[in-house]
Amino acid sequence: MEVGSSSSNFKLYDQFELLEYEDRLVFKSPESPDQGFSIYRRQGNIEPLSDESSSGKPSKTSTIYGVAGTIRLLAGTYVLVITSRKEVGSFLGFPVYRVESMKFLACNEALRFSNSQEKRDEAYFMSLLKTVEATPGLYYSYETDITVNLQRRCKLMEAWTSKPLWKQADPRFVWNKPLLEELIEFKLDRFIIPLLQGSFQVTQLKLKSSPATFTLLSRRCTRRLGTRMWRRGANLEGDTANFIETEQLLELEGFRCSSLQIRGSIPLLWEQIVDLSYKPQLRIIQHEQTPQVVERHFNDLYQRYGETIAVDLTDKHGDEGQLSAAYAEEMQKLPNVRYVSFDFHHVCGSSNFANLQVLYDKISEVFEKQGYFLIDKDGKILEEQKGIIRSNCIDCLDRTNVTQSYLAQKTLDIQLQRLGVFTSTEYISMFPEDYMKFRTLWAEQGDEISLEYAGTHALKGDLVRYGKQTVAGFIKDGMSALSRYYMNNFHDGIRQDALDLVSGRYTVSKSNPSPFQLNSFESFSYLPVASALLIGGLTLTTFSLQQAARNAQHYVSSVVWAGVTAGAMALVKANGRQFCSRPRLCRLL
Repeated sequence: MEVGSSSSNFKLYDQFELLEYEDRLVFKSPESPDQGFSIYRRQGNIEPLSDESSSGKPSKTSTIYGVAGTIRLLAGTYVLVITSRKEVGSFLGFPVYRVESMKFLACNEALRFSNSQEKRDEAYFMSLLKTVEATPGLYYSYETDITVNLQRRCKLMEAWTSKPLWKQADPRFVWNKPLLEELIEFKLDRFIIPLLQGSFQVTQLKLKSSPATFTLLSRRCTRRLGTRMWRRGANLEGDTANFIETEQLLELEGFRCSSLQIRGSIPLLWEQIVDLSYKPQLRIIQHEQTPQVVERHFNDLYQRYGETIAVDLTDKHGDEGQLSAAYAEEMQKLPNVRYVSFDFHHVCGSSNFANLQVLYDKISEVFEKQGYFLIDKDGKILEEQKGIIRSNCIDCLDRTNVTQSYLAQKTLDIQLQRLGVFTSTEYISMFPEDYMKFRTLWAEQGDEISLEYAGTHALKGDLVRYGKQTVAGFIKDGMSALSRYYMNNFHDGIRQDALDLVSGRYTVSKSNPSPFQLNSFESFSYLPVASALLIGGLTLTTFSLQQAARNAQHYVSSVVWAGVTAGAMALVKANGRQFCSRPRLCRLL
């Protein structure tokens, strides 16, 4: 089929009228005023639009740009709507939008009939929904599915594009899949928007007077969704944290080239629980199913992408070294997967980006044999990608993004030489303006993915943008590292609860005991006390030392206050985990 043809494509309504009544919310399409549905505030039930449901004068009328789904809490239903959007480019000829703001609308009239514990629980759940509203990096299209890569969609039957978008989408990459269930049940197909979390970047290249569109699209898997320190490694099904499929797409003179890379946490059972230390200790969880977990993960990759090269970028000493050694040991049991260990920090340091050539020399033969996907203007398949590079460091953010951008540059050179734009001795790095655009897209993608997982911009962004570390970049990395420390220790527990709630991993039910009664300890209630003890102790110690210079009697006070401060610091350090924000809804695995 010709990719990008709109003759039979399923199209969603791209704008909605929201009418708010005392007893119901009404969603209508201005394009088709008779099409829509109502959600009643008391029971939260959905009904197709009727003359009765839109009768009377609404208390408020507004424009929204999509209904992202519904969720039922203890006291009612909440509807997630897109309140603002921004067009950020096109994918295969169809406009793509980024969600700029979202809002949960409450249909929780039953709250007044709830008991005091249910009201407290509902208030906490509602606070988690506020966190969800600020979710970064959500993209969608009204006219095409953006969750399926070009090679796969070209293999699908032509009738596939006439299906509702939620049926076309790859469920691994639909961020709001659990929220869509009720809309799907009521067959509201033209209102159902699958949202992709990840990154969408597009730019125009000149390429020696051969204009081209260059797109970078990253798709974040939802199967082990979470924050940096609370979702590590794999679960028993073999799904890994921060698993991302990145597609690099080049459109030039009717040709379309697509190449895929993937990243994901080391597929073992392991954790790294925050405890106020800058680098919490890694712990490998010994489990009898570990070999099966690794096998399940790579079998799934083989079914989807073909032959896999696993590139491990972790350090070979300390905690990382132990984890890397355990990974290497398990990989020896998988004869069909090639494992390549590359100590990024040792070989590249903080600025020797070009030393990634050492890694490329190790894998170049297989990497180039894996190839890329290429179709001509008639949709005829000229090349297929037969395998995939799977990269990881500890977080699959900074070192991974630098390495993937390096490999992507190699692929782009090969593609442009294949299409005759470059000679065999020409490379994208020889054309400064286009090269800067290429590197900027990869750097911005790295920042966006890092914000979603770690809550901050990526580190080592300068290596991607400029090929070296700059002073400004060094300062920015330092600020990001401090921000990560704060987010990981004092905020990510709440973010993890919000993700577990919206992803359906935790189901709210009145029949279940309150998760907050079972875990009544709230770390933040103790944090101010610990902070006051430390700051107060340091202040009094400093004051006493100043006085001791003039009066020897104050020397004893200085020693006492120094001892109290040291004791408080030791107490906080010994109980570091108790002072950190941690999730309360779900277990780690």
